[in-house]
Amino acid sequence: MKQPVIEILLIEDDPMVQEVNRQFIEQVAGFRVAAIASDGEEGLALARELSPDLILLDIYMPEKDGVETLEYLRAEQMDIDVIVITAANDKGTIKKMLQHGATDYIVKPFKFERLEQALVRYRELHVRFSGEGELGQKQIDDIIQTPKQPLSVTKDLPKGLNEQTLQQITHFLKEQQAALSAEQVADGIGIARVTARRYLDYLKNTGDVVLDIQYGGVGRPVNRYKISQ
Repeated sequence: MKQPVIEILLIEDDPMVQEVNRQFIEQVAGFRVAAIASDGEEGLALARELSPDLILLDIYMPEKDGVETLEYLRAEQMDIDVIVITAANDKGTIKKMLQHGATDYIVKPFKFERLEQALVRYRELHVRFSGEGELGQKQIDDIIQTPKQPLSVTKDLPKGLNEQTLQQITHFLKEQQAALSAEQVADGIGIARVTARRYLDYLKNTGDVVLDIQYGGVGRPVNRYKISQ
């Protein structure tokens, strides 16, 4: 049930920004910085060696800038996703990076919540595209049309809850055949169990999930949750 950790290659030439980004990434459950490169040339070498799941890529760098680096990644058909983190905000650069498949584009300076939003969204996509199989039109529409709202707009949610994690839990439950305990949900998407319980209780109160109390042998009954039909 527990999903593997998503490995990240950080390509950024500024040592201070490297450290800040590394600390930010390690605050988000389910992600690990596998390596750090200081320029595009080194980044490509590490990408070939490590085959990370995701690259966080700067634009302005020596020895191949971010644009060239992403072009090489695509030319070599490396199965690696890319999120751009850069000070470059001109339309031409943004369009080119998106055309080459960047899944998100974050402009410096940025707050932790913006990177967290990008990583949570990426984790959801990563899970959906893992393994073999096919996707129906509704599932494809959900992937393409999921709004990338800033976390600050979730003021209608109880304090301490955010929309991205709520959506991730909802999507995770929709993909399951059986009702799951809070511990199974937490392990499945890589969050703390107490956090999973808070979101599941909220979804139960809104009617989006139903509670299935299962009694085993000796001991307390286990609360399991499933999406309302």
